Amino acid sequence: EVQLVESGGDLVQAGGSLRLSCTASGFTFEDYALAWFRQAPGNQRERVACILSMRPGDGSEYYATFAEGRFTMSSDNAKNIVYLQMHNLEPEDTAVYFCTADLVKNGCTHSPDYWGQGTQVTVSS
Repeated sequence: EVQLVESGGDLVQAGGSLRLSCTASGFTFEDYALAWFRQAPGNQRERVACILSMRPGDGSEYYATFAEGRFTMSSDNAKNIVYLQMHNLEPEDTAVYFCTADLVKNGCTHSPDYWGQGTQVTVSS
């Protein structure tokens, strides 16, 4: 059974930083594209970042425009964990952040097959 468990969400002041973690299990890590999505109240879910493949040296990374230069996605393949390091957070970044997974052949899809339960990030002004 595929499981994605996020952690690290918190309340932080504007300009602060957070690192989210997603521990994956139940599938072969290197065969999947992992991504982070977020959803703010009243808004649609939007993709934040994606790593196309967890195979070492084969991981093209994609970032939403709002994330470029502030957020970095990385992975620890030995532990089956992906991270989302976020800097210079803004109140507009307040949302529930979800970790997702889908087969590499499906790419960094906007509708991945597997979702975690989400972790709340709140940025105060």
